[in-house]
Amino acid sequence: MYKSISRIVMKKEVPDIEQWFAIRVTYSREMALKEYLDRYGIESFIPMSYKEVVNGERKVRKLVPVIHNLVFVRSSRKKIAEVKQEVALKIPMRYIMNRETKEPLVVPDRQMYSFIAVAGAYDEQVVFLDSNVVSLRKGDRVRITGGIFAGVEGVFIRIKGDRRVVVSIEGVMAVATAFVHPSLIEKI
Repeated sequence: MYKSISRIVMKKEVPDIEQWFAIRVTYSREMALKEYLDRYGIESFIPMSYKEVVNGERKVRKLVPVIHNLVFVRSSRKKIAEVKQEVALKIPMRYIMNRETKEPLVVPDRQMYSFIAVAGAYDEQVVFLDSNVVSLRKGDRVRITGGIFAGVEGVFIRIKGDRRVVVSIEGVMAVATAFVHPSLIEKI
């Protein structure tokens, strides 16, 4: 007579708006996913840095992902589901989940663009940090008012004796600017 409540599956309506999501791929296929996304006009970002790599008998500076298997994608969940189906066999991918809400981690636009401004500079003085290494809640929230990082918002801290601003993608990673003169920083 009555159907078991466990058999009734309630589908949660997912908003079809573009947001930044942190996506994990397997087997260092982040560049292949980025290439696919670029081909279809889907905005994405992979934090990269220069490393010296041995190429034959000589060392060469090469731009490589800072964290393998991580891609930030700006799209709707509906579009990402379509991408996941299309690339499923070649590039298995999944959302990095927010531990508290059990939903895919959404990075606010302003935070992501600040992160891209710093991480995309490829400056050798930029320092990438694991999110577990630095407790970012203790520092002051600041905005950089001038220079190449003007408009970036983050947390003011000292790393290796230098004043830097850290932009964090909570639960994923953080990136610190090169030295920022105190005259270019305002407290938020």
